[in-house]
Amino acid sequence: MSSVVTVEKRKVNDYKGDERPTWCPGCGDFGVLNAVFKALSDHNFDPKNVIIVSGIGCSSRLPFFTDAYGFHTVHGRAMPVAAGIRAVQPDMPVLAMGGDGDAFAIGVGHLIHAIRRNLNICYVVMDNAVYGLTKGQTSPTAERGLATKATPQGASDPAVNPLLLALATGCTFVARGFSSKPKELADLIARGIAHEGFAFIDTYSPCPTFNTVNTFKYYRDATDDLPADFDPTDFNAALQYAASEDPLYLGLYYQAEQPTFEDHIRNNKPEVTNSAMTVVEDLFDQMS
Repeated sequence: MSSVVTVEKRKVNDYKGDERPTWCPGCGDFGVLNAVFKALSDHNFDPKNVIIVSGIGCSSRLPFFTDAYGFHTVHGRAMPVAAGIRAVQPDMPVLAMGGDGDAFAIGVGHLIHAIRRNLNICYVVMDNAVYGLTKGQTSPTAERGLATKATPQGASDPAVNPLLLALATGCTFVARGFSSKPKELADLIARGIAHEGFAFIDTYSPCPTFNTVNTFKYYRDATDDLPADFDPTDFNAALQYAASEDPLYLGLYYQAEQPTFEDHIRNNKPEVTNSAMTVVEDLFDQMS
């Protein structure tokens, strides 16, 4: 007589840590955090088998508020750390969290190469067009002319389009979410985690303290869902919709199946790779 193994269905609360979020009241990052909890619950992951890596900034505090493994790196360095973890823990889901300054300024070089290598990582960027932690300087996604308390003269450079950047670099999963739509965002994150390859999710997450222009109301008025008949396998269509400024579309823009970085590690010189991975795994165990 065979035994039946019952897998416990985990709830959202199972992924909440002991630390309470310390963001400003009304911060969009609360919605992102709840979406992460929901996405992990949808996959029914054991919290002890999830790794969340972050950089520096308000949004990068997110690992502290979860009951998963967390690695708080230095500014802009979430990708190298996530890549190393992914190489030695290929069976554990790796999420990366950060802000638009962390991702598209000091960390943009790492982001481009992580995408190019098609690392099996889901990267959620909380985009509010300012550096919230350091009192509101304009970030790379700030529209030209955006004035803040820290930069009253306004942004002098044109804004970076994160979706076009990801698509042009060869990203195999490109999406845009909005923290005010946590259910839809949770679905995007869950799909990004399931995707075999690099999943990039730019997320509008308003800062009520330092950005009084790009507010929740602003994004509710400016955004719309991608058309119901939109085909996320059509690269040219993805480029067209990603370039749109009116409206700003939400949803999955593009998804493709391509060999991952981990595939190449397994297939290229396994005797060397396995030896190197054993050394790193031993170091990882010593740090645990």
